[in-house]
Amino acid sequence: MISKLPKWVEYGAFSLALVAGSVNAIALLGFEHQAVSHLSGTATLLGSALFDSSYKSLLHLAGILLSFVIGSTFSGFMLTDTSLKLGRFYDLLLTIEAFLLLGAMYFLLGNHPMGHYFASAACGLQNALVTTYSGAVIRTTHLTGIFTDLGIMIGGVLRGKAFDKRKALLFVIVVIGFVLGGALGAFLFHQISFYALLMPTCMCFFLAMLYRVYRMRLNG
Repeated sequence: MISKLPKWVEYGAFSLALVAGSVNAIALLGFEHQAVSHLSGTATLLGSALFDSSYKSLLHLAGILLSFVIGSTFSGFMLTDTSLKLGRFYDLLLTIEAFLLLGAMYFLLGNHPMGHYFASAACGLQNALVTTYSGAVIRTTHLTGIFTDLGIMIGGVLRGKAFDKRKALLFVIVVIGFVLGGALGAFLFHQISFYALLMPTCMCFFLAMLYRVYRMRLNG
């Protein structure tokens, strides 16, 4: 599957992992210390809150989960093309993600919980976008699957299986992008608070523009 992906995928995966890592770092530092780029921790908090928290807290955590699903659902509805093929709506979805991050910033600057939902929806949208394109090979909003796949690859090598260098390189690129995004997001949050979300927002706008230009040249 990885071998069928175009050469520019590494750049896109790094950029989107950078976006997700920065959003998640800002979330952990400012959204009541809750991650939004993946749902494992939020689901665990929701389970714990069933007995220890207020009704309001339960609704808030459930809202974050639902927002992620809504973002993923929107991507799934828009992306009707087969995996590994360029689609018409990737640039549109990246633009929508940028606006969702702007909405998150607006509400969070006003200390409104709606900001959490906008940020979670943006991450859900991005995760579904990349998953649909790559056939679930690449994930950019969390690293659990990436590290699992790397472990499986290493285990295969120990059994004498051939080592897929490109696949390993792609996974390492995603990890580096996510970690660097986290570092950049944390730095910016300490400097300018939730205005730090402008960085991943601009990244999404820029990637959308690049993708549109690429498709125009490819089709022209």
